[in-house]
Amino acid sequence: MDKREVKRIKAIALRRIRRLFQLALQVVKDEPELADRYVEIARRIAMKARVRLPPEYKRLVCKRCKRLIVPGLTCRVRLQPRREPHIAITCLRCGSIYRIPIKGRRSRRKARKPNTKA
Repeated sequence: MDKREVKRIKAIALRRIRRLFQLALQVVKDEPELADRYVEIARRIAMKARVRLPPEYKRLVCKRCKRLIVPGLTCRVRLQPRREPHIAITCLRCGSIYRIPIKGRRSRRKARKPNTKA
């Protein structure tokens, strides 16, 4: 296979992955099992074509049980101010917790560190 054919295959795979995630988000309220199946198929396509899941869809997949997580339906989202401020996402199916750090402001001392190599 030459590079053009590989690029074409990856482009087709990405289109199919995006479409499957759109379908999964449409049917998740009525048929959650079907939505999970769409996500499973999308992940398999990504692995077979050696394509990364787009970042907007990667967060919609539970890292432990590999099912679709939608805030309010299949996961709980909380803001945690303790320690480092972060977002805690809890999958309601398997109970796993994911923490996404919230980037805060840097202090002025760290931002303007003088050069000491003089």
